[in-house]
Parts: sequence; C-alpha cells; structure tokens
Amino acid sequence: MQKNLIVLLVLIVFSFRAAAQNQTVYITDKVSDKYAYVDVIKTYEKIAAKGYKSIDLFQKLGDSSYSRNKLEKAAVWYDQLFAMTSDLEAEYYYRYAESLRFICQNEKADAVIKKLQGRSKTSIKKKV
Repeated sequence: MQKNLIVLLVLIVFSFRAAAQNQTVYITDKVSDKYAYVDVIKTYEKIAAKGYKSIDLFQKLGDSSYSRNKLEKAAVWYDQLFAMTSDLEAEYYYRYAESLRFICQNEKADAVIKKLQGRSKTSIKKKV
C-alpha cells in the first residue's frame, strides 16, 4: 500500500515538472516571435564599411570575430583598432597577436607582444 502511494506521488511530481517545462518553452517561443532577432555584428560591419571609425566599434567587431573563431576577420578589426590607439588592455594585445599568428604574420605578432612587454606593469593590470 505504501509502495503504491510513493510511486503515485513520484509520478505526480514528475508530471507537474514536465508540464512546467513545456510552459516555459511556450513562453520563450512567444517572446522570440515578438522580438525579431537582429544580427548586430552585420550591422556593425555595414557601419564600418561606410567609413565610420571608433575604438568601441572595432573592439566589438574584433571581439565577436575572435569569439566566433574567425581569426582572419579579427586580425583586420584589431589592426584597425591598434591603428587608432594603443592604450588598450593586455587582452587585446594577446588576441591581436594570436589572430596575426593564425594568418601567418608571426613577425608582426611578435612586435605586438613586445609592445605589450614594453608597457609599464601598472598599465597592464586590469583596473578594478
């Protein structure tokens, strides 16, 4: 008798959990239908192609290309970023160097790392 009751309770609990998950999926489907997905990176690339240049724009383009493992594009965006400024966090130096190595520009990558090593230690540390 107790075993039957326990089995019945377990089945009831799991059926409610399954129904709750279906409800969540339904809600997210409605939300995604309501808000159209906009590919921000393509928009940024169009803006850059029109000649607009900013440090923030090139950082976003370089970071997104780097994170999507498109290192050829990342090298192009980081090159434009470093042409504008060299006052960047160490993370950008490493990403730029890695992107350059990927496209077989090892000498330029070594020069980027040497620039990073030439900076003072306090400027390399991330500000909290």
